[in-house]
Amino acid sequence: MNPSTGSDQLTFQNPVTRFPDITPPVQDQPEPGLDRDLVPQTDRGHDSYRGTGRLEGRKALITGADSGIGAAIAIAFAREGADVALAYLPEEEADAQDIRRVVEDAGRRAFLFPGDLSDAAYCEELVRGAVEALGGLDALVNNAGRQIAVEDIADLSDEQWQETFDTNIRAIFRVSQAAIPHLPPGSTIVSSTSIQAYQPSEHLLDYAATKAAINNFTKGLAQQLAPAGIRVNAVAPGPIWTPLQVSDGQPKEALPHFGKSTPLGRAGQPTELAPAYVFLTSAESSYVIGETLHVNGGTPTP
Repeated sequence: MNPSTGSDQLTFQNPVTRFPDITPPVQDQPEPGLDRDLVPQTDRGHDSYRGTGRLEGRKALITGADSGIGAAIAIAFAREGADVALAYLPEEEADAQDIRRVVEDAGRRAFLFPGDLSDAAYCEELVRGAVEALGGLDALVNNAGRQIAVEDIADLSDEQWQETFDTNIRAIFRVSQAAIPHLPPGSTIVSSTSIQAYQPSEHLLDYAATKAAINNFTKGLAQQLAPAGIRVNAVAPGPIWTPLQVSDGQPKEALPHFGKSTPLGRAGQPTELAPAYVFLTSAESSYVIGETLHVNGGTPTP
């Protein structure tokens, strides 16, 4: 847990200095990585996110909800009044238990569903279990992702390519397909894409390709579901400090410079993403459909 800077997302403040300009040391964690062991720690909103009731009574399923961006979304949704089902890999149990405590401290219900989204059976079981536990479903956040840096295409194995696509885009298709029959009018689906969909890094060929696919899938599905009153959108994060970066998501030598090339001059914190997902899930965005909302520290994108 990252100590609060003493301000929250509703306070007038300078975005350049709202969070520290971090210089992470070279470090390594086995995939998928834990927030618990990250240096420096992230701000996922434990102390900095203050809700205003925008998701009161909502029932949300969030994938990759144990750490990083997903954890920040779960905290924000709970403090906005939603009950949440958290999907995550079994290796991330320690982080997931922490987020469950935060959700319950906010007076909301949290249900844990460990498993591997690359497994088709788990995707179906996840949705079925979430609907049963929550008593319905009206918000889906497809956030889980796999990112492994490979410098040379010659070293990018067919196995890694397949695993990245299975986790990052095929799982979104499977979970969305399973969830849609349960979603009443007014429901929302929000998926995490990336600045990599627009500005792919040479060492993230497979990851960037999946993020471009998520953009396209989002815009197509949004048109299909709009007449049913179900809104589909996406959020495209820039360089956000999460365990994904230290579990081979970035070349190790690049970690101290992570995020410093943005116009704000620093990496983002997971809690800075959460309001985008809250907005796209709330009724405030009722006329926003098929949109990709960029949260990247000012880097120009199409």
